[in-house]
Amino acid sequence: MLKGTDRGASTNVSGEFELIIPDDQLASAVLAFSFIGYETQEIALGVNSVLNVKMAASVNQLDQVVVVGYSAKKARFLSSSVTTISNDKLRDVTSNELPNLLQGKAPGVVVSSSSGDPTSPATVVIRGSGSISAGTAPLYVVDGNIDGSYNPVDVESVTVLKDVAATGLYGSRASNGVIIVNTKMGAPGKTTISFNNSVGFANATTGKFRLMNSRELFDFQKTFYDRDPSVTNINTNWWDEAFRTAMVNNHNVSVSGGTGKTTFYVSGNFYKEQGTIVQNDKTGYSLRTNLQSQLTKRLSAKVLFNGQYIRDNYFTSNALGDAYINLPFDPAYDAEGKPTDGRSFPNWLGRDRENFLHSIQYNHAGANSLRITNDINLDFDLTDKITLSSYNRVNFGNGSSQSYNDRRTKQGGANGGELRNATSYNHRLLTSNRIRYAEEWGSHNLTLLGVAEAETAYGKATATSGKGLPPGRDVMSVATEPLEAPTGSYDQVGFRKYLGQADYSFDNRYFLVGSFVNEFSSLFGKNNSTANFYQLGASWVLSNELFLKNNPFVTFAKLRVSHGTVGNAAIPNFASLGLYTISQTASYANLPGAAPSQKGNPDLTWEKNRSTNVGIDVSLWNRVDVTVDVYTKQADDLLYQKPLAATTGYSYVWINAGSLRNKGVEFSIVSQNLKGEFEWETNFNMAFNRNKILSLSDGAEFFNPGDRLPLAAGHDMGDYHLPIWAGVNPDNGDPQWEKVVKAADGTITKELTNTYNQAQTAVSRQYAGKSATPNFTGGITNTLRYKGITLSAFLNFVSGNWIYHDARAYFDNDGLYESYNSMVLVNGWSRWTQPGDIATHPKPIVGGNKDSNQSSSRYLEDGSYLRLRNIRLGYDIPTTLMNKIGFAGANIFVSADNLVTWTRFSGTDPEVSLSREGGNFGFAGYRYPISKKLMFGLNFSL
Repeated sequence: MLKGTDRGASTNVSGEFELIIPDDQLASAVLAFSFIGYETQEIALGVNSVLNVKMAASVNQLDQVVVVGYSAKKARFLSSSVTTISNDKLRDVTSNELPNLLQGKAPGVVVSSSSGDPTSPATVVIRGSGSISAGTAPLYVVDGNIDGSYNPVDVESVTVLKDVAATGLYGSRASNGVIIVNTKMGAPGKTTISFNNSVGFANATTGKFRLMNSRELFDFQKTFYDRDPSVTNINTNWWDEAFRTAMVNNHNVSVSGGTGKTTFYVSGNFYKEQGTIVQNDKTGYSLRTNLQSQLTKRLSAKVLFNGQYIRDNYFTSNALGDAYINLPFDPAYDAEGKPTDGRSFPNWLGRDRENFLHSIQYNHAGANSLRITNDINLDFDLTDKITLSSYNRVNFGNGSSQSYNDRRTKQGGANGGELRNATSYNHRLLTSNRIRYAEEWGSHNLTLLGVAEAETAYGKATATSGKGLPPGRDVMSVATEPLEAPTGSYDQVGFRKYLGQADYSFDNRYFLVGSFVNEFSSLFGKNNSTANFYQLGASWVLSNELFLKNNPFVTFAKLRVSHGTVGNAAIPNFASLGLYTISQTASYANLPGAAPSQKGNPDLTWEKNRSTNVGIDVSLWNRVDVTVDVYTKQADDLLYQKPLAATTGYSYVWINAGSLRNKGVEFSIVSQNLKGEFEWETNFNMAFNRNKILSLSDGAEFFNPGDRLPLAAGHDMGDYHLPIWAGVNPDNGDPQWEKVVKAADGTITKELTNTYNQAQTAVSRQYAGKSATPNFTGGITNTLRYKGITLSAFLNFVSGNWIYHDARAYFDNDGLYESYNSMVLVNGWSRWTQPGDIATHPKPIVGGNKDSNQSSSRYLEDGSYLRLRNIRLGYDIPTTLMNKIGFAGANIFVSADNLVTWTRFSGTDPEVSLSREGGNFGFAGYRYPISKKLMFGLNFSL
């Protein structure tokens, strides 16, 4: 910018720019160079045509413009709790999924993945799970509109909205938080062409986990099972057969530029990640075009297009299971080097008689999807103070999936080959029309916002299956019989919203914001299809008061408070309606018949989340930024799919049932430890959350009694309730559990029992005092820069959660499955062999030792971990050198993901799902572990 004026320009990647300065201002002209995340540098122009400007990184992000709700503000003026992550902070970890890139980088945002499968997305929970049956995923907003598609490589920044002052404008779908994605836009100036390329390798993590080889397994089993020693002549490592060194490729080219009135950004991306399990991979292609133009003095427009095509190849489930349980005594290949067929191979010892290497020659499963998003956004300045906006989006999506089991395999043999095909089509229409009025008088500023928004989503799906297919013919036309009756569906869901907001500030010291939202959704019952929500926020910038102004120690300080309500509408379509199923079982005399399947509830309504947040933002010496938030959020009218007795004629009904509360503390510290030629920056965040179910409908003590994780008033949703393991009887090696005895006078005592049925009664099942919910989560990043060299290290951590390691019931089973492999006991574990032994594992017995592997607290393990999530070393090749060969700049780097994990967990990987959504909360079965990745990259621009 020409200092003291509104005249400015943007440089290209080479630093070139064009700025017209009147002749009478040349002699005194001062240019101010600025960029988000860097300190402004002022340079006197003089007679120079080349200016050498070094931008110094600034930890102070207070002047960064943050997109929040339906507007944008400088961070220093917000009254809400938000976290913004820029593109360069996102792109260290290698992934094509945004949740994986967010892990550990924002306080209160818990990202977890229960699988290393590249086709399996991670889950995101913001400030604790706020529902017991409805969805807990945050709402995504892309480029100003709800929903939308994007590729992470095109993301400019991500803003996480956590409290109601920020999320409230999104009304009925904001109770789980909002993630705003802003994609890249072009800038005026010389056209820039950028190429970003990386290629690398991935291997499955194994942690403390190791399976026995032939000699180890023989030595273990001979204590309780008679095997011929000749079985050790074969030593198959099924784990190594199932897992491989996988390739990862990511290649992107983008073109951006424009004139003073019109700019463009065009990007194409190719991403392919092989899974570390054979036959598994994900391939993605994307194309984005962002155009923006100042059409007239008052009218501006954006036309945004994004297309994504994804092809997934799924691993067959038996490949993972066989890697864990197949016996090393059985051969993977015959004498000719061909995969053996366990069904016909003589003397196959494994119980399942399965060799996945034989099956994957013929079987396959996968899916293809295409998603297109088109936006047309218009802003019209009716007057200098009134702006009319119309943001419009259409989403198109279609997909197909196929699962084929050849008749030559175990999976397809029973039906002479099986084929399942499914297709889906959906589109979503959204229009958001807004009016904004801005007034400024003296030290007062007032902005009024009104929005009318409507959205309709349509979907269709079909599925067919057949059997009796010739070998190798995976098309439905050759099936001789249907395998299952064909299915199909059509649905339509609508939302409508009106909102108003008033935003007032005085003298850049006091800020007030209030909003009201009225929303309709066709998801809910006809008696409660609309709901109202409100939000209030206030902040006080203390550093603008006389008692702190120009303070060299506290350079910025602000207090924030917010309170209000939002809703949750993440339930299945038609949840409020009474439904019937038309099926063959309900037909009569060859005429179609229908039977009730879902009981209707015309009073079903939104979950309502009431939230309060108090926060403080402090900047010290203009080098250290500290943010602390304390919050509580209570969800009432919880959406719950209540099971019904068979005598009612229905399976379940959706109701509003009870309330729960999340409360917690979160903080972040961003520190510029060293400045100058050598720079060192630290970014640390940490969050504590406590969850408690306050009440359940009809005074119920439990929902889902008998589950390991039932829902109970007064308890965390992650509290384990199950038989309590009491260790091993040192006299005889029997397993022991606690048996609760309730006397006639109500007195309760505990005894030890070696009979599992006595320990798993309703009376004996107890809370273990352990939860699947973490005590705290967070991450820390250190970044060092010196003369074009950048070294960064990022660690994330989870502490206090307990994992139910269910897979141990099969490969750590005390002799129940002698035809399965076993795990090598980790350090500190021992097995009973003689009277007097104080052991962790009972005496192994053929057929199992008194149900010792049944569900109990025995398999609860500490899931805490600290992980070196990424380490990256990069070098910016000097521009003087690159300019000589026609390049504007180049960067080379090497990056490694998930190099080391410190944990006590005995399995391959302690990262499990930390959300009830999906049904795997705190659960570790046959884990597909995450990958260690080593990537090499070259980025350059023209």
